[in-house]
Amino acid sequence: MSFVVGFLAAVTFALLSPALQLMARARGWTVAPVTLLAIAAIITHGLGVMLGVLVVAQFQYWDAASIFGFFVMGYVFAFGAVYKSVSLDILLGLVGRSERKAPLSDIVERQVPALFQGRIGSLVDSGLVEPVGSHFAATAAGRTMAGRVGQLRRAFGIGDTSLYDFSSD
Repeated sequence: MSFVVGFLAAVTFALLSPALQLMARARGWTVAPVTLLAIAAIITHGLGVMLGVLVVAQFQYWDAASIFGFFVMGYVFAFGAVYKSVSLDILLGLVGRSERKAPLSDIVERQVPALFQGRIGSLVDSGLVEPVGSHFAATAAGRTMAGRVGQLRRAFGIGDTSLYDFSSD
């Protein structure tokens, strides 16, 4: 029965998360989408534990937590894959065209700059970079974040993460 409680908590998370995202956009909240996912996970995990303690005679926390964690992590990975994917935005742009295709020069000159301006805007809004004349510079917070990401990449043995290889091999 504890597994069922974990599953119900995960379903509640899957319902609460998009509701929070929609509320944030509608109300103009400046809370990052990832933070909203964390809030939804904490709330639904807590509710799941309370439900388990109140309803299940021999509630097994780790059984419930394992099911909850599995489904929540699947949701978070899927969310992350589609949230700000440049590749997906390019694909959606191609599919949205009547002819379903475009020359590379059109994608590079028209679609990609807008995508990257949006990404730079996010970095500026989050205080990680700042405009300096016609350039951008990492802030102290940006340098700290970059250092932490570099440490994590080294710890996990992550090298070049480029999805694109335009080499002539």
